[in-house]
Formats: sequence, structure tokens, C-alpha cells
Amino acid sequence: MAEIIQKDGSWVFDGDTLRLTPGRDKNVGLLRRTLGELTVPLQALAGVSFEQGRKAGRLRLRLREGADPLLQATGGRLTEPHDPYQLVVESDRYGVAEYFTDEVRNALLLDQVSSDPVPGYLLPGPSVPLSVAAGDGSASFDGERVRLEWNWKTEDAKSAAGARVLALAEITAVEWQPAAGLENGHLRFVVRHAPAKTPAKYDPNAVELWGFKKDPLMALVAAAVQARLPHPAASAPAVDGLPALPGPPEAGVAPAPAPEDDHDALLRRLRELGELHRAGVLTDEEFTRAKQAVLKRM
Repeated sequence: MAEIIQKDGSWVFDGDTLRLTPGRDKNVGLLRRTLGELTVPLQALAGVSFEQGRKAGRLRLRLREGADPLLQATGGRLTEPHDPYQLVVESDRYGVAEYFTDEVRNALLLDQVSSDPVPGYLLPGPSVPLSVAAGDGSASFDGERVRLEWNWKTEDAKSAAGARVLALAEITAVEWQPAAGLENGHLRFVVRHAPAKTPAKYDPNAVELWGFKKDPLMALVAAAVQARLPHPAASAPAVDGLPALPGPPEAGVAPAPAPEDDHDALLRRLRELGELHRAGVLTDEEFTRAKQAVLKRM
């Protein structure tokens, strides 16, 4: 087990999962505090890194594309205080952070976890029901319907029709865009047969965001809806003659068994492990354990 505890939060790795708990420091963003503890399976990771700084460093997790509905909905636009996959590390804990990084990397290597996109979400997304008020309105989601209500700052052209209720079956996509500079952000729901997009200020299917404290919480609503929409890989088109990624298996249908490992591929794997051992990436014990696992499959 590897563990690092900081004011910014604590990360614990047991070999199979990472448990990310936000700290109580004033610099921890509202979204991270509201989201609470996250449990991330090893199979959802594409990588981990640790970056040292003069006063503080950062641990960063990189998730596989399509593994987390929060990242899918926000498109990597979460800023540092709100990003649950970053941890600020004090300089006197750099050694602990490096050990933590090595433990996660070794587990990814030994389990041969691919960094390729995944065909289905590996994290569940925020729990429902939830409701957030920010910008020119509020958004609520109970797992089946989204309800948008307006406040006194909403443009008359948008608020005239009253509250908006969208069934999940009507929604084809969700967009979350934070305010940046002079540009306002938005939480928008793309609905079947809706007219062409209009600015969020006038769009009855969007809440306009102005860069205030609660804006990031709208990302939770976006992620909760995203988690219940068809996974993007299910409808991804083929590229350059390659087939699209498969969607999740239908209920009652067992997935096809994976093909047996090719003998040449296992030999290549042994050579790679040898190179990592000689380079000092793997210890003697780790190399022996990994080599035995490969030999058992030959």
C-alpha cells in the first residue's frame, strides 16, 4: 500500500484502486469538496506523474479517455483547485510522492494496463439527485429529468416560457464551458430536433455562467447526465478503415472471450521487462514477479 497525506488531500493506493480524498485546506476548490472521495480503479488510469517545484510539487493522474464522465463532460477544462486528479505536495514530502508514483507505475506495468480509450465508463459519476444554482439559473437532475429554472438576471426572451424540463431520452449531449476572461461560460443540453444553437444567454436549454464561485458545481450536473447517456465510444465512427470501439455488451449477452496471447508477443514482453530491469525501473523482486507472470501464460 502507498499513501500520501497533505493539506490539499490524501491519496491511498492499495494495488487495485486509488482512493482520492480532498483536504480541508482553503485552497481546495468547491467542486472537489462537494464531489468528496473518489475511488478510481487501476484499469481507469493511463498514467501518473510527479512534478517538483521550488515551494510545492504536484501529483497528477492521467485517466484513459472515456473512463470518467466528469472528464468527458468538462473536456479537460477543470482548473487546478477543482481538478480531483491533482494533488499539491509540500516540498518535505517529495520522497513520499516519488514512492507513490513508482508504486502506481509498477502496478500499471505489472497488470499491463493499456492507455487506450475505453468503451465504457469505469467511474460512476456524481450521485443524484442534485441541484446547483449559478449564473442566470439553476439546474436539477434526478436521474431521469433535467429541470432548468431561471432567476431575476435571466434574459426575458429565455425566461418567458418558464421552467424547462428535459427528459433524459431527449438529450443527445451535454456541454460544460467555464467562463474565461471576458467570455462567459455555460452548461448546455443538446436536445433532439432543437433549432440551431444560440448564445447561452438566450438558449432555453442552457444556463449561462459568469465566472462566480459556484460555476464549477454545474460540472457535477453535466457529469451526472453524461454518465447516463450512451458512451461516446458506442457511436464513434471508424477512422482510416479501423472499426469503431465496441459499446458495452447487451444485457444477457456474454462478451466474446479475448484471444489467447500470441507467443511472439509474450517473448517481446519478456524482452521489455529485461530492458526495464537493466535500466533500473524494476527492482529484482518486481522483475522476477513480472517474468513469472508472463512465463505462466506461455
